[in-house]
Amino acid sequence: MLDVETWPTLRAPVLVVTLTGWVDAGEAGTLAATMLASQLEGARVFGHYALADLVDLQQTRPTVELVDGTTRHVEWPAITFTAGRAGRDVVVATGPEPSLAWRSFAGDLVDVARRLDVAQAFTLGGMPAVVSHRRPVSVLATASAHSVAQEVGAMRGDYQGPTGAQTVVQFELGRAGIPAVGLWAQVPHYVSGNPSPPAVRALLERVREVAGLRLDLSDLDEEIDAYTAKVDEGVAERPDVAELVRAIEDQTAQDVDGDAIAAEIERFLRDQG
Repeated sequence: MLDVETWPTLRAPVLVVTLTGWVDAGEAGTLAATMLASQLEGARVFGHYALADLVDLQQTRPTVELVDGTTRHVEWPAITFTAGRAGRDVVVATGPEPSLAWRSFAGDLVDVARRLDVAQAFTLGGMPAVVSHRRPVSVLATASAHSVAQEVGAMRGDYQGPTGAQTVVQFELGRAGIPAVGLWAQVPHYVSGNPSPPAVRALLERVREVAGLRLDLSDLDEEIDAYTAKVDEGVAERPDVAELVRAIEDQTAQDVDGDAIAAEIERFLRDQG
């Protein structure tokens, strides 16, 4: 299922993986990986991993586009591999989460990592959290080994339960001897359904710091200002939402119905475009 046009020649690259379909609050992981790929020097898509036989096509549908104004082309779900340089060699793998055969899928991604001699791997995502949009975004991490965890810092050690293919890939990379870290931006739960520029920046800042990448994140500054202003506007129009935010900032949000308020403020943001 892996189709590689030409394997790139890389030196101890960093692998960044983001799979859509599981938890990605604020689209933080997806947008961060997209921005990272857009900044790679000499960026080149060198391969695809076909998923048409591994996804529920009623949930992850193929897309159609017009090639010459009349001819239709069907684009089937796939993982796209992009290579380039951001101070050091980087490979970005993005696409939908498969529905089936996670073990063989993860094994195939490990084989790609070995073939490219990947030195370090990151998976990116966003998690809904009881936090305020007015506070800096925290990024918690999971790691493939204790030694890797010591290098990363703030760990996410409070969760046990269902997980996504992205975490399975992280686990298998670690088993193969490739240090792997999962980075999770903590996105305010009441706006977790909307793109979060602050979470995107927080993830990329963490990757830049830990992996030693060269990235320019200044383009996000205006987006962050606009995002914060829009959420503040929504909060100002709803006293109950303002109460929730104050409670979160005071760390007394246990008795607040966050789910109901989340739907209201997300509706407001959608109405604002």
